[in-house]
Amino acid sequence: MKPAPFEYAAPDTLEEAISLLEENEGDAKVLSGGQSLMPLLNMRLARPEVLVDLARLPDLDYVREEGGELVIGAMTRQRTVELDPIVRERHPLVYEATMNVAHPQNRNQGTFGGSLAHADPSAEYPALALALDAKFKAVGPDGERVIDADEFFVTYLTTDLEMSEILTEVRIPALPPGAAWSFTELARRHGDYALAGVTSFFTCDGGKVSSARIVLFGVGATPVRAEKAEQAMVGQSPSSALFESVGKAVLDDIEEPQSDVHASAEQRRALAGVLTTRGLGDAARRAGIAL
Repeated sequence: MKPAPFEYAAPDTLEEAISLLEENEGDAKVLSGGQSLMPLLNMRLARPEVLVDLARLPDLDYVREEGGELVIGAMTRQRTVELDPIVRERHPLVYEATMNVAHPQNRNQGTFGGSLAHADPSAEYPALALALDAKFKAVGPDGERVIDADEFFVTYLTTDLEMSEILTEVRIPALPPGAAWSFTELARRHGDYALAGVTSFFTCDGGKVSSARIVLFGVGATPVRAEKAEQAMVGQSPSSALFESVGKAVLDDIEEPQSDVHASAEQRRALAGVLTTRGLGDAARRAGIAL
């Protein structure tokens, strides 16, 4: 299939890109990596009048560390994130999430910010951002603003970004010291979007869980933070029995998932529980916690 006709613009500055979005408000789409947008265009599920390509904005392509936080420019290729030594050595959850994103060919072209702005609830990066309390820097006609992860994702394929705003940077806090972490998903085939997935981490003090974070994806219109299940972990000793009970508890945090040709709502709910239990066990073993 071929996309509907559109005008193509490749601005040389961020200011020019924002002006184009403002001039064509509601009729323009931003192209960053295109791994999600191009299929939508080809299937005519997206029909923008103007396509604004950010490929000529190299200032949005970087990975660095500031104050212990990982700072990633929105136009940074996912493959760059994957290969960056800072990510590999000091931000393992970011690295693990990246390795679950599609295939190397897709990561060569797809961008970190593009995946987040697309906001597919089955994608890895939105769940990662919510789990680690990421902050999103957006720039528009009225200047710059920062959006917290729990406010950024609104509903299916929808974020808090205004039509004339552009995501420019994402700041991701490091895992707490000594945290046990995991990133687990199940897809029909390697590289497909997850039928369901969970990213989790927890810390211990005196042999008891002192804090926990569990975020599910593929089971709602946005990533889902399982706060009731998190609370059920705090103050308990890590054990296979605890993780089994937490896997059941996450079901209380899930509203009705979407059924589609790949999996029913019931299957996705069941997977969320199983993957939570499995992921917490993997996290404990990775941290050397005897179960």
